[in-house]
Amino acid sequence: MGNLAPIILFTYNRLEHTKKVVESLAKNSLAKDSKLIIFCDNYKDNATFDEQQKVARVREYVKQISHIFKGIFKAGVELNFRDKNLGLADSIISGVTEVVNQYDKAIILEDDIVVSPVFLDYMNAGLVKYKDEPKVYSISAWNYPIDTSNLDDCFFWRIPHCWGWAIWSDRWKLFKRDIDWVLENFDKNDIKYINLDGYASFYSHFLLNVNGKIKTWAIFSYLISYKYRTLTLMPKLSYVKQIGFDGSGVHCGSEDIYNPPSINEKFPINFPKYIEESSIALSRIQNFHLSLKTPLKIKIKNKIIRLFKKCIGSKAKI
Repeated sequence: MGNLAPIILFTYNRLEHTKKVVESLAKNSLAKDSKLIIFCDNYKDNATFDEQQKVARVREYVKQISHIFKGIFKAGVELNFRDKNLGLADSIISGVTEVVNQYDKAIILEDDIVVSPVFLDYMNAGLVKYKDEPKVYSISAWNYPIDTSNLDDCFFWRIPHCWGWAIWSDRWKLFKRDIDWVLENFDKNDIKYINLDGYASFYSHFLLNVNGKIKTWAIFSYLISYKYRTLTLMPKLSYVKQIGFDGSGVHCGSEDIYNPPSINEKFPINFPKYIEESSIALSRIQNFHLSLKTPLKIKIKNKIIRLFKKCIGSKAKI
């Protein structure tokens, strides 16, 4: 496959996570002819010595990638060390902009996304197939752990998920992290669509950005994609696994409910005949989000059961 997309990897202070991501990438047959571009964010101004060392260890590791993986990433390993801490959102926005402006497209990973051995096959094939289809905003490598019966190998849907994704320069140019623009251009019907007709609460991520509680970028990508009436290609089975649910990430919690039971290693695949949202996938994803809204009584009951089991376990050890 010619003209492979460069792979962008964003790292910070998680050495073991970064190693696992790079090792999984190296198992892809297309990795040997791919260019790997790494952006390493710097530590914060108030970072402790231990936190500074964590950042330093990641930087030392990525300097050795060309040596560790000889014959892999033959198109080059480019390292970009930030002079100051940008934070994940600004690091991704500036890094993706820089790379797609030069290469017209890119595959993007963060330091907690382990990939399938055919991840690069899927991503590059999608980039080639939909290069001239402006209705396709991006390519996603992840899908919810839903019932996949009667679903095609991949399908289109409304959210441009960011756990392993790819985009073209012309579509990335649509992106802007503009809070005022969203407030002025989104009404209640738009918000209803964003929230999957009430099954989810994605718009709350935007409101948290408005209030300064968090600073993220992905929700703005979704809002932009919706306003331009574009869709994202999703695989039936995920080509990635999120390993950041150990509490080590900036924006990741500790619940592993979004990961697939196994990682997808099937390729080649059949692409959708039409660029339109899959009603089957939408319904199942809505139900997945509904299942997360556990009634308070059930949550309390489950917590009591967990505490009881913990108590019994403690007594058994005495």
